[in-house]
Amino acid sequence: MERQAREKRKLSVRKKVVGTKTQPRLNVFRSNKHIYAALVNDEAGEVLVSASEKDLKKTTKMAKIDKAFLVGRLIGEKATKKGFKKVVFDRAGYLYHGRIKKLADGARETGLEF
Repeated sequence: MERQAREKRKLSVRKKVVGTKTQPRLNVFRSNKHIYAALVNDEAGEVLVSASEKDLKKTTKMAKIDKAFLVGRLIGEKATKKGFKKVVFDRAGYLYHGRIKKLADGARETGLEF
């Protein structure tokens, strides 16, 4: 039931959110174990920058919410190096709460605007 509700929210969000070359879409995927983020140019259909927990250096045991914050900072740093300042946030149907919110906070901390 929850999966169907998320898919419905995802379609609703994706109708309104489109990434361009100058302002890409910051897409988030959350699994039970990991969290992933990518900057996508929808016009060309390409991934410009990506980051995940697996890209983080070996860390001691941390809560998933803390790892999400670090992934947000990592995607923000990579995006800034590539010259992106503004992005459009695509939460992919997930509620803006918990790990999704922390990832967004981490990206904003590095200077990304959305």
